[in-house]
Formats: sequence, structure tokens, C-alpha cells
Amino acid sequence: QVQLAESGGGSVQAGGSLRLSCAVSGLDHEREYYCVAWFRQVTGKQREGVGNIDSDPAYAATYSGSVKGRAVISKDSAGDTWYMRLNNLKLEDAGMYYCAVSESMCYSDYLWRPDKFDYWGQGIQVTVSA
Repeated sequence: QVQLAESGGGSVQAGGSLRLSCAVSGLDHEREYYCVAWFRQVTGKQREGVGNIDSDPAYAATYSGSVKGRAVISKDSAGDTWYMRLNNLKLEDAGMYYCAVSESMCYSDYLWRPDKFDYWGQGIQVTVSA
């Protein structure tokens, strides 16, 4: 059974940085490919994709326009923990952040397709203060 667990959220001042972690267990690393993504959601709004990355390191990560240039997704050498570092935090970066895994490669529309993801973490809150 695949399980995802986020950590690293909390309260950060605008302009600061944080690194979110997503511990993944139960995933078959022998799979040819899978897609790991970060989504965020603000109360009353739809879940939006922040960035995603293929398990195949040949492919670069994709980021939403709102975080491009400020976000970096990476993983540990074993592929068991995925990270997203977000720099120069803005007030609008606040929200509940979720990591998700799709048992497919990251297709071009996956930032806007949370329905394409098979597994989700519980989410972790990020608060940004002025």
C-alpha cells in the first residue's frame, strides 16, 4: 500500500524559505515511471498544482507560473523522500500543501489535473506572515 506523509510546513515570514518533505512508502521503485507532484489548496478554492517531476531524472520538473523561479523539487538518492523548496515566500503561497503520486509519467497538463494522481498525503499547512 502506497503511503505519503508530508512534513516541514509551518509559519514563515514573507521573503523566507521552507522545504517541504514527502516521505513515500510502498511504491514500487521498479516501475518504469511515476510522477510526483505538489499541490496546494486554500479554503474555498480548487486545489492547484505547484510543481511536478518524473521519477526519470532525464525529465526536468515543471512548475506553475506562480512559483517558477522560486521552487525546486528534488528527491533523496533512494527516491523515498521527495522535497520541494520554496524560496522568497509570498503571502499568496499560504495554504495546505499536498504531495501526490501518479502511476504514470508527468504529462503536460498534470499541474491542472489532480484527478490523475493515485495517491495523496494528508497535507500540511503553510502560513506566510507579512
